[in-house]
Amino acid sequence: MNYIIRNEITYKRYSGKIKFTKLTKEYKIKKSAILTLLLLSMTTMMSNVAIVTTLPRLQNYFSNVDNIEFYSRLILTLPSLVIAFLAPFMGHLIFKFGKKKSAIIALLIFAIAGSAGLYLETIEEFLISRSVFGIAVSTLMIVSTSLVGDYFKDEQRHKFMGYQSAFIAIGGIFFVFGGGFLSDINWRFPFGIYLIGLILLPMVLFFLYEVPNKIEIQTEISITLPKKLLGIYFLGFFYMLIFFVLPTQMPFLIIDHFGGTGKMTGSIIALAFLSNALGAITFSKLKKKYNFSTIYIIGLCIVAIGFTGIGLVKNIYLFYLTAPILGFGGGVMMTNITAWMLSCTTFEKRVKASGYLTGSLFLGQFFSPIVFHPLITIVGVQNFFEVVGAFLFILIIITLIYKKTRSYAD
Repeated sequence: MNYIIRNEITYKRYSGKIKFTKLTKEYKIKKSAILTLLLLSMTTMMSNVAIVTTLPRLQNYFSNVDNIEFYSRLILTLPSLVIAFLAPFMGHLIFKFGKKKSAIIALLIFAIAGSAGLYLETIEEFLISRSVFGIAVSTLMIVSTSLVGDYFKDEQRHKFMGYQSAFIAIGGIFFVFGGGFLSDINWRFPFGIYLIGLILLPMVLFFLYEVPNKIEIQTEISITLPKKLLGIYFLGFFYMLIFFVLPTQMPFLIIDHFGGTGKMTGSIIALAFLSNALGAITFSKLKKKYNFSTIYIIGLCIVAIGFTGIGLVKNIYLFYLTAPILGFGGGVMMTNITAWMLSCTTFEKRVKASGYLTGSLFLGQFFSPIVFHPLITIVGVQNFFEVVGAFLFILIIITLIYKKTRSYAD
């Protein structure tokens, strides 16, 4: 079954007036293009976690370098920082340069810079390569997000975005398991996972469609983003600030506190990512009944239950139950945020809006371990999960009271 997309003209300017018209020309999107877009999504959000398990061995390899503990962690988080600051600007460049061309170049950089750890010999070279890698990831995420907005409308978009978020979660499973397996063989081998970019390159080249922009503008008009997107960007930042606790803090809890193995840790986190995919797919069903703000609260409530459950666990095997709850709620929230953003944009604003959302998400990813480290130091890693869960429940109650009070006032 082929999907149908319609390219829309949002405005034309004649004699100082803006005339709204619509182009009803239809474009068929083949299954090969849809599959390519889904696979492209896998390379984005959780690609950093591929090298998590190799960091201790990398730290030993560069043991003669001063402050290597700091630098080894910076290798993991530096791409997120680069993405957070450059994504808004990358959105402007991609809009002018073209999405398909940008994706092709980004995949080349993704493969070359990402796999550079196979042969680099100085810590400075590692940091530079990871910075360049961050540019590639930001480009791929902006392209994959904005193309969903181009290809699909309304309910079709919501359904597809569930599948897209599911593929992102599956990508997290692939990177976590693949990186863990390869790091046991050699600490450099996980960097080779990023060569997957070369496999996806011909698919993007031959299968991916870019919807032509038919907007005709007689006079230059500055394109500004709706102010309500600022709130969505903040919600995206907050979501990732909370959710990224899962891959960054769970290993310390399971291994250091409960004495679990690396394989068990990987399987628990992978199961949480799988549950994240299921939550993403569930979004389209929720959207038929609830609005975006209500779904965000529902997802946050599920995440709060997951955090609280992890904080109360006494038997290590119960993490197989509680971690997936957190993952499921995160899947609902992530898909909802992206769909919410796309619903507020038009064709010419979509790439730029996606750039800002990408920046806010990765800013949350970067700051997550930094913001929560002092609290973990004070209360301990497991109590930290319980405290965050309680905080989220309080936040949800306050939000619900505010919404009810506001509805009465209206």
